[in-house]
Amino acid sequence: MLFNSYEFVVFFPLVMLFFFNLPYGARPLFLLLASYIFYMWWRPEYIILLLFQTFIDYIAGIYIADSKSPSRRKLFLALSMTSNLSVLFFYKYFMFFNSTGKALFELLHLQYPVPYMEILLPVGISFYTFQSMSYTIDVYRGETKVERSFLIFSLFVTFFPQLVAGPIERSSNLLSQIYERQAFDTRRLVHGLRHILWGLFKKMVIADRLAVIVHSAYSDPHQHKGLPLLVATYCFAFQIYCDFSGYSDIATGTAQVMGYRLMCNFWKPYHAQSIGDFWRRWHISLSTWFRDYVYIPLGGNRVSRFRQHVNLFVTFLASGFWHGANWTFIVWGALHGLYMVCSLATQKWRDKLRARTGLERWPRFLALFRVFVTFHLVCLGWIFFRAQSLKDAWYITTHLFSSLDPSRLLNLGLTGCELGIAAGCIVILETVHLLEQKHPLKELLDSVPMWVRWPMYVGMSLAVLNLGTVTEIPFIYFQF
Repeated sequence: MLFNSYEFVVFFPLVMLFFFNLPYGARPLFLLLASYIFYMWWRPEYIILLLFQTFIDYIAGIYIADSKSPSRRKLFLALSMTSNLSVLFFYKYFMFFNSTGKALFELLHLQYPVPYMEILLPVGISFYTFQSMSYTIDVYRGETKVERSFLIFSLFVTFFPQLVAGPIERSSNLLSQIYERQAFDTRRLVHGLRHILWGLFKKMVIADRLAVIVHSAYSDPHQHKGLPLLVATYCFAFQIYCDFSGYSDIATGTAQVMGYRLMCNFWKPYHAQSIGDFWRRWHISLSTWFRDYVYIPLGGNRVSRFRQHVNLFVTFLASGFWHGANWTFIVWGALHGLYMVCSLATQKWRDKLRARTGLERWPRFLALFRVFVTFHLVCLGWIFFRAQSLKDAWYITTHLFSSLDPSRLLNLGLTGCELGIAAGCIVILETVHLLEQKHPLKELLDSVPMWVRWPMYVGMSLAVLNLGTVTEIPFIYFQF
């Protein structure tokens, strides 16, 4: 079920109505059933896979907590991780490795023994797998208490607002909230609906409109050159941000209405002044997951400088592979790993250069320059992330400035008026981000009079209804 669908418009109010009218003890079971219905709306049969993974990690967590023998604890941790990663590998990566193996065998003029299999990727499998797996790791480390109620643990894994595209919640945050008794709160309802409205604006008005330009250029890039490819790349940067952060806003608002607090998943990532800063702001739940469960276990920064660079590169390579079974994602992850390694390796040199040139005397200019460079490094990476193949990505990268004829922009699927609307909406987005630098948007909105605030809500709602894309376009990160 999509957040931007008519089904959800009916589903969520009904869930909220029943949730607040049921006894506290019945609410977890009701939310679990609602979450299963939400997930089964896509493909009912894949609920079996979700139940299987939930059961394995529930049992593994109990045995890890109850076992006195370190070897037995490691055994059940290995069982959990092997089960999760095996399912993830089969559904997400089998076809990639199968096709790669076949190509290699054909290159060597050998007969490939494994048949071709068309496997449909279960929606959200990477998200709920990582969330469930982090629980067993935390239980093993002693960082969270084991959950002995299968009902509560199942709800933690399948909580519908963040089930299919995050944020990837930790048990230390979400599990304890399930036990809290949530009373209906009008103020919380308004704040939650405000999050949902802002998320819908990002998704339907900005992201889905920019998607037309991006698809037109990236689906067949060899038909374009120069300015259309450059504009489409910038558009994709804002499309993927508005699409994914829009989902996170809707998820956060939906959970907030019911009294649950999800973690912040985005914080003005294109205002970052370095690639490291970007990853502290972008998809925060995933970047912190890889930090805590991959980078730090590899040694983090507690090792030699060379080993630290290797750890960083491996972590970002794994992050790229998490996003999809395609060489484009692997190169994207490797590129960000290279950014981070180069940033650390040149830190002292860059500090000396700033001191000698006197740039430190103009901190605002320096900050803007850093934001400009970081944003364009990120955009270069987005080319590989969005392109359908490495060949397409290379063509786009090498033809960005081959022609700067503005008339070619009208070949990207939008009229001049629609391009103006898209640009205006991006200006609104960045204006909000600038206002948030001093005060959170929630505080800003609460500080203005009601007669000003509510017309703004109405205006935003009308913008979604009149300027938003009518077609129910899935969120980009559903494919991961």
